Amino acid sequence: MNSTLENQQRDLQEFILPPLTQQTIERAKQGVASARDRHINKTIQEALCRAEAIASGSSEQKISGEFRRTFLRTAIHSLFRVKVEFPERLPTTPSLITANHLNHIDPFLLFSELPAHPFCQIMGDARSLYNQWWKRQFLRIGKGVIPLERIWKEEMAVVEGAKAGREDLAPLAAAIAEYVPKGNSIEAMRRLDRIVQATFARGEGIMLFPEGRLGNVEGELLPLKRGAAIYALRSGVPIVPIALIGTQDLYLGKELTLRVGEPLVFPQSNRPKPFEVQAVLNELQGALTALLPKDYCEPTGLKPLRHFLNNLFL
Repeated sequence: MNSTLENQQRDLQEFILPPLTQQTIERAKQGVASARDRHINKTIQEALCRAEAIASGSSEQKISGEFRRTFLRTAIHSLFRVKVEFPERLPTTPSLITANHLNHIDPFLLFSELPAHPFCQIMGDARSLYNQWWKRQFLRIGKGVIPLERIWKEEMAVVEGAKAGREDLAPLAAAIAEYVPKGNSIEAMRRLDRIVQATFARGEGIMLFPEGRLGNVEGELLPLKRGAAIYALRSGVPIVPIALIGTQDLYLGKELTLRVGEPLVFPQSNRPKPFEVQAVLNELQGALTALLPKDYCEPTGLKPLRHFLNNLFL
């Protein structure tokens, strides 16, 4: 178990930091503002307490997966054309759903197309999931969130820039140190592992994005973090890879594709060894890469509501 936690901690430190552009600095400022927002913090703590209580055996009142799916499908299909390839591969038993990640719409798009049963939880960045009032309201009602409290790569870049002598970044770096949770404590990792294993044990699925952050290019996959492999090995559930195509740049009427891969099944291991984890990661990386388009071309022509839709889910 200790080696598992050490692997997860190391993953949090393996970001390739972005350059210190004004955009990076503004994103870090947004992150700090979210970390200090009492509404966001209240929602995160409520979700964590609820997840811990359920992991300890408490019951939960939540809306049905069918209602959540129908609501999101109606909303998303009114804005985009959605195509699901190989829908027969969508899981009907507890599974770990893994997908590439290009836009903050991705979890909502997946929820709109995944089967209503078994109920699926999303494991995702807490501040990204709860940073807008409508997201907080929907996810509070619909439940199904395992929030991750962690530092963003943009915030890490600012901290490193301040350490390297950028005096203008010192106040922002100090605010990051004071308000932004790192998410890499042993206690936090153990709590997360308990929640994940309890979720699978009660017959539910989990969705996560194994790249650990948003990608920048359609058809390209970032190196995967170890978490997906560790959770799959410890629980013994299959991994279902799904390629999301077209979500990097949104506009009204655009076609968004979910390409579902064959489930990947591995022997259960309560204490997965590093070579076992790496073998699962290699197979998952290969499966996702094979599902992604090799020559994606962004459509040309009019792109109505492009700015609005790309900012709606930020």
